[in-house]
Amino acid sequence: MSTAGAQQATSDSPPIGEVLWTPPADLRETTEIGRFMTWLETERGLEFDGYEGLRRWSVEDLEGFWGAIADFFEVRFHAPYERVLADRTMPGARWFPGARLNYAEHLIGRERDRDTVAAIGRSQTRPPVQLTFGELRDQVARARAGLLALGVRPGDRVVAYLPNIPETLVAFIATASIGAVWATCAPEFGPRSVIDRFGQIEPSVLLAVPGYGYRDRHIDRRDEVAAIRAGLPTLRQVISVPYGPDSLEHTIGWDELLADSAALEFEPVPFEHPLYILFSSGTTGLPKAIVHGHGGQLLEHLKSQGLVWDLKPGARLQWFSTTAWMMWNALVSALLLRASIVMLDGDPAWPDLMEQWRLAEELRPTVMGASPPFLMACRKAGLQPGRDLDLRSIRTLITAGSPFPAEGYDYVLEQLPPGALLINGSGGTDVCTGIVSGAFALPVYRGEISGPCLGVDVRAFDPDGRELVGELGELVIASPMPSMPVALWGDADGSRYRDTYFDRYPGVWRQGDWIRFSERGSCVLTGRSDATLNRGGVRLGTGEFYRVIEELPEVLDSLVVHLEDSGGGSGALYLFVVLADGTELDEALQRRIAGTLRAQLSPRHVPDRIVAVPAIPRTLTGKKLETPVKRILRGEAAERVASRSALLDPAALDRFVALARELQAEAEAAQARSAASAPRAGAPADS
Repeated sequence: MSTAGAQQATSDSPPIGEVLWTPPADLRETTEIGRFMTWLETERGLEFDGYEGLRRWSVEDLEGFWGAIADFFEVRFHAPYERVLADRTMPGARWFPGARLNYAEHLIGRERDRDTVAAIGRSQTRPPVQLTFGELRDQVARARAGLLALGVRPGDRVVAYLPNIPETLVAFIATASIGAVWATCAPEFGPRSVIDRFGQIEPSVLLAVPGYGYRDRHIDRRDEVAAIRAGLPTLRQVISVPYGPDSLEHTIGWDELLADSAALEFEPVPFEHPLYILFSSGTTGLPKAIVHGHGGQLLEHLKSQGLVWDLKPGARLQWFSTTAWMMWNALVSALLLRASIVMLDGDPAWPDLMEQWRLAEELRPTVMGASPPFLMACRKAGLQPGRDLDLRSIRTLITAGSPFPAEGYDYVLEQLPPGALLINGSGGTDVCTGIVSGAFALPVYRGEISGPCLGVDVRAFDPDGRELVGELGELVIASPMPSMPVALWGDADGSRYRDTYFDRYPGVWRQGDWIRFSERGSCVLTGRSDATLNRGGVRLGTGEFYRVIEELPEVLDSLVVHLEDSGGGSGALYLFVVLADGTELDEALQRRIAGTLRAQLSPRHVPDRIVAVPAIPRTLTGKKLETPVKRILRGEAAERVASRSALLDPAALDRFVALARELQAEAEAAQARSAASAPRAGAPADS
């Protein structure tokens, strides 16, 4: 579809909520969720007519559901658990007390899997790499022996400044096998960002690359690694992973780490034993160090990747991610199901947007993941990968990470082979999984997420804690999940944990997103709740703006903020746009933007001011900085509200800082005019 055609389709497309795909008739025979439902009948005596009955049971009987997940996926317990859920109080729920297990043991495969491909590495730094499960097992055993020789023990922190490559996978599994704790930053992070994260957890070992390839150029990171080493005084050893032409001095080489063969063993650890630490974006202050446990991640990812994504032996997952995003952890967990994974490093849109699709044609994934902005960029560019390439291997395409507009559903389903499923979902780093999602047992509704995930008691709440249906509300989780964080690192009394997730609704998890559920259970997320706009008492989700604005061919990117009026007025709605080359924000374009928002959304969505900017500030994982920009425009110093080292483009804040000065000057001038026109004391008032 051409850009013009895409624009025309906006008004002619089916309505939001129309059913675009229905579950297959042979669901029980061909999908993992169907197999699970049959297993529940034969092994547990539980019968469900469809997904909704299964979902209700999964949140009403948490012990029955999660115990069934452990049995169905044959979780290997080295010591048995006393019961599934000993205490369901949030925060503080106690899952599987007494159990001992190891997440890494479930990743590595069994002897019968030795010749099956586990990981395929593709990058812009070196030729392709491939590991079978047998080769992966051997390298993990060697890396484990090397880490033990360096003194790494259970509970120690091993950190990595590594890209998404098979060596990172090997080092992670080896670390987890010991019971040590893993954390990673992508090598595009600057030293300050890395030290802000790793410095909190006092690591003993660092793995790093000296550089990497990005597009057609080499990025030297030796100075950055030196600065990181200097900023982490607890480091005992640095391991250099060869990648690109450079090398790191005064380090242990990767080959040296893997020099000795050894038996592959796994330390049995308690269910809640720390597995890895994920970090929040860190746009304001130090990033939260979110601790996830072995058991919670194991059960949650078996459920999610198995029953939702339908991964199983013989399947293959391709999903671009850096090691800074929770999707890297989700990608790795595909190995739990004996599916193979494609590990991609570099610019996913180089040499052009078709590259990800060309890789899919070559590598034949059964499940492909892609971000909404990537898919919408492909649509806007008029690409037709389903016509021009052989994508018949793709059985499922998953998108997550930001709101996905209805037009994107039409476009993706046009590209997929007949019968393939589009899954749109949303989750978060904090639970490291999905919260709402599509699934093979659910219809696909145009422009909507199909429903809550199994085992997730998700609802929409109003400010007083009343459940909402058909209205925008806070996304909350009313019952515990095993993958909720074990803790926030360094939060000894748990106060920061409580303030982060349970500040508004005692005993109920608040995710920080706005969500609207329909009567049938489908839902729409409209953005972060701390960035939601409120005009005249009506809440407006920022995602609604972006869906419409970024469809215009003149607009490449956008950001919207609402500056409330402390005097009780309606405030000012600002829309910032990045324009296509050769485009000017003249009166005609401003009228077109305003008219489009008025026609497709409402008069309340029309901005008071439209401003062209060189770039929209985004985190290194691509999130727009709505709240920090608002605070800058309110007059706060940029250094206080956003860490530039945590941004894709540190200079993207500059235009907003300048605009804040302009707004301040305008306000002062208005005050001066008001003062000059006010009647002097004792002067007669105008008649």
